[in-house]
Order: sequence, then C-alpha cells, then structure tokens
Amino acid sequence: MSVSNVLIGGGTGFIGSRLCTVLRNKGYGITVVSRMPGPQRISWSDLHAKGLPKDTTAVVNLAGQNVMDFKRRWTPGFKQNVFNSRINTTICLAKVIEEAEKKPSVFVSMSGVGAYKPDSQKEYTEDSECEEFDFFSGLCKNWEQANNLSPKTQSCCRTVVIRSGVVLGREGGMIKQLYLPFYLGLGGPVGSGSQYMPWIHIDDLTSLIVYAIENKEVKGVLNGVAPRPCTNKDFSKAFAKALRRPAVIPLPSFVLNLLLNKERAVMITEGQKVLPKKTQAVGFNYKYPDIESACKAIVTEK
Repeated sequence: MSVSNVLIGGGTGFIGSRLCTVLRNKGYGITVVSRMPGPQRISWSDLHAKGLPKDTTAVVNLAGQNVMDFKRRWTPGFKQNVFNSRINTTICLAKVIEEAEKKPSVFVSMSGVGAYKPDSQKEYTEDSECEEFDFFSGLCKNWEQANNLSPKTQSCCRTVVIRSGVVLGREGGMIKQLYLPFYLGLGGPVGSGSQYMPWIHIDDLTSLIVYAIENKEVKGVLNGVAPRPCTNKDFSKAFAKALRRPAVIPLPSFVLNLLLNKERAVMITEGQKVLPKKTQAVGFNYKYPDIESACKAIVTEK
C-alpha cells in the first residue's frame, strides 16, 4: 500500500505541529513548507522553484503571522505581514498545484470567522453571505479567493476552506496568553462578556482537517467552530472552573483597545454566533462539542 503524502504550509506553528503529529500517527508522509531548515522540510523559495514534491496527495495551508501576538504593535507593517503571510502562501500553493503534472486530490486552506460581521442576535452558517466591512473581513475574502483553482484542476483536486473560530489549546493561541492570569485568579470576561466567542478545540480542528483530506464528498466552505456556541462570559466561567479559580475580574474593553488597537481588539471585544451546519452535515463528529469539556481537557493536558 502506497503512503499518502501531505504537504503542509506553516506546519511548525501551533496548529501545524499538532496536525503533523496526528497525520504521522495515522501513517501519512509529511513535508513541511517552512522558513526554517530541517528534515522533511522545504523552503517556500524551493517550492516556488521546484514545484510540488513528488507523490504529494494532499496540500494543507496553515501559514500565517500570529494576529494576537501581544508583543507586536498593530502597525501598517505588521498588518501587511498578517495579510501577506496568508494570501501569498495560499497563492503559491495554488500555483504549484496548477503546475503539477500529477495533481493532489485535495487542497485544504484556512480562513476565519472574521468573515462574518459581529452581531449579538444573528446566526451565521456556511450559507450566510459575507461582505467586506473591516480589515479582517477583507483578509478572509482575499484569503479564500487565493485558493481558487481553475475548473480543470478542480475536477481532480477538491478545495476546502475552513473558517476557524478561536482555537483553544494549551500550547498556543488565546489560552497561552490567558493561562497565567486565570491561574492566578485574575481572569474574567471582557467587557460585559455577552459577546459570542466562536471557538474550537485544537484536537477537533486538526481532526476536521484530516476528515477533509480523507472524505471525497467534503468540499467548499466549512465553519471550523464547535456546535455549541458560547459567550465570552461562558468561556471565562468554564476556564476558571477547570482551573478551580474564580473569574470575577472583568477586563474593560477600552483596555484591550489601548493595548491591541481597536481594529485588532474587535476579535475579542465583539463576536458573532457561528454554527457548523455544513461541517456537521458532512458527518464530522466533535470530541469537544461544549466549552466545559474543552476547558477541562486543556487544563488536564500533560
């Protein structure tokens, strides 16, 4: 039996490193596209020059500058990095797929729930229309368009776009930023806490990517969010409870606006209710469907 080989852009990051572990445990061969040299890795410039590695059966792009890196100021230069690191890498991978003599069977790329306008009442599914209204919605629109393949290539290579919510895991993302203050009993909701917080446990996101690779009927946009929506206050209570700590100290929205810049802070201070209607319709099952089980798993993770 031949080995299925997956090319992963951004395979050394928070999500990518977990995905590589999952795929290797399932017997897949892995090649990571990265700026860092190493075994079973290829640079972006080499990929551009030499094309798709031989026998690549699936391509996944997880590359992208960390938007919520609190150490980086929200400058025009940083915003351009956030944009280019997602759009240019996706375009590069789409190009090498188009040029490959033997096409992979699937191209999975990411996007975000920032495609949906913050709203306290509206429910969004994959069928909801998305319009450009701010930096992040524009980013998502361009990001998703970047993975467009020609009709001829699409006939043999499925395209899947996963609009991810906040990815929860011990080793990175929002949890890594919040773990210490919550552990010290200094955690709490942002603002009123009533804003929705679309989220997904990292194990479910990596499982969803693998599911998209392995199931031929999966294509188009999937919402990479848990099926049970929660508010920021719900998350704060669940995370604090898992840590056996109080969560009574609210963080005023204006503080985050000052620290992160209002344009970036909107990812936390505002939210939208996003449902994985199509994700569930294609048969994907969640390991952590609710915020309580996800937080408990994160806290007990070794």
